[in-house]
Amino acid sequence: MSFFIKKSILIEEGIYIFNISNKDTLATKIFYEADPFPNYNDDDNKLSILKKGDGNYLASKIKKKIGYNKKILEVGSGTSQLSMYFSIGTNNIIFALDSSFKSLEKGVQFAKKNNVSNILFINADLADDIFPDNYFDFIWCNGVLHHTKDPYFNFAKIVKKLNKNQYILIGLYNRYGRIRTVIRKYFYRLLGRQFLYFFDPYLRYLRKDFNKNQNRINAWINDQYHHPIESLHDINECLLWFRNNKIKFVNCFPNLNNSISDNIFEENLAPSFLQRFIIQFSMIFSVHGSEGGLFVMIGKKE
Repeated sequence: MSFFIKKSILIEEGIYIFNISNKDTLATKIFYEADPFPNYNDDDNKLSILKKGDGNYLASKIKKKIGYNKKILEVGSGTSQLSMYFSIGTNNIIFALDSSFKSLEKGVQFAKKNNVSNILFINADLADDIFPDNYFDFIWCNGVLHHTKDPYFNFAKIVKKLNKNQYILIGLYNRYGRIRTVIRKYFYRLLGRQFLYFFDPYLRYLRKDFNKNQNRINAWINDQYHHPIESLHDINECLLWFRNNKIKFVNCFPNLNNSISDNIFEENLAPSFLQRFIIQFSMIFSVHGSEGGLFVMIGKKE
């Protein structure tokens, strides 16, 4: 196919399968094969996926700004619910890439059941050169790089695939914002799962409908508290990543106003040293810190 620079070794269940040889990627693959994340509910359909996506401030605003007839790459798509959201109601081509075949399989099953045809499911290592350089109009890589052995190396690999003057979003566990999860993880190992039901706010939310959300509960606990590879990062480090790869800072979330403008791609000055400290320190006490400490940055390729 013209969108690949090398052939997949197999196409199975609508998934392009490429050889994965990196031992760390294989460890992550095995981890998510056991419990794909995030899981679908039995009653999920196009409308429920649209509702979830519209309720995600970043995803909904970005979908509107991307527009139509674009090529979008989701790196580390898991079960590809976000790719599904970006695809529904558009003529964009979505490339859903993940190392876990079982996760992608759930996405394929949903797509077939709901007649979604503009997603390509790709089972591969994110660092593998399977796409041409300067190919995609938008890259979404949220909650992925911190689960790789060399996050900067992998970031540098994927930005090569982005078209010039186009945008990339990365989300990483923040060194300060994740403090609450790190503490919970320690006590969880001592006291067990019941401790988490009291002190993890997202689990409390899911437990309100335990029977419906049991798979999602297990997937969340595994992803947050059992992952074999995890690293923490800060804004200074990410800005350096951007500069070294000719990516211009555009926006970040959270920010000093703790809000997202209507124009998500409106360019802003990078926060000052003091602003970076305030943003990251305040995450400890906000919903971002209580639900994993994820920090998001958006950049534009120069």
